[in-house]
Amino acid sequence: MAPLLYSFRRCPYAMRARMALAAAEIELRLREIVLRDKPPHMLDLSPKGTVPVLQLPDGTVLDESRDVMAWALAQADPQGWLAHKDEALMDAFDGDFKHHLDRYKYTSRYEDADAPTHRAMCFEMLQKLEPQLAEGWLAGDKAGFTDVALLPFVRQFRIADPAWFDTEMGLPHVQSWLKSALSGPVVPVLPPPSG
Repeated sequence: MAPLLYSFRRCPYAMRARMALAAAEIELRLREIVLRDKPPHMLDLSPKGTVPVLQLPDGTVLDESRDVMAWALAQADPQGWLAHKDEALMDAFDGDFKHHLDRYKYTSRYEDADAPTHRAMCFEMLQKLEPQLAEGWLAGDKAGFTDVALLPFVRQFRIADPAWFDTEMGLPHVQSWLKSALSGPVVPVLPPPSG
């Protein structure tokens, strides 16, 4: 029996899990959920109620996106993504970047959130990526695990103000990195960009 994946199309954590599963060509039973109506079976598997949740045929449950990525790529890694992992950078984007991204993109959900301040904090983190992306990807001339882990968050950052990101942000390597990923085979399962 194929592994069962609970996912939500626009969740960046679920996106990166799906990208790794697609790259590894893992056959899945995919269950897209509605966040306000989470399936009881998913909550039985992972009471924290977030996606992705991957149930393996032996009953093992993986409910952290980077664990799902690592498992998938351990099965097959045709693009060599596992050779390029930067845990500290992924931790920073999972933590600080996501914190500021949520408050920039969804200001109304957070009391006293100031969108320009949170955009500036995200921008500061992206500035640090700019020189690393001079060759196209964080690991050089091809994508790696870290690229795939960060791309969905940067995609969401762009969606908050596509015109500013594309024309005024002033980080050409970051802009080109995201554009290449969205238009190429690296991220075949991301939703199309908005705006």
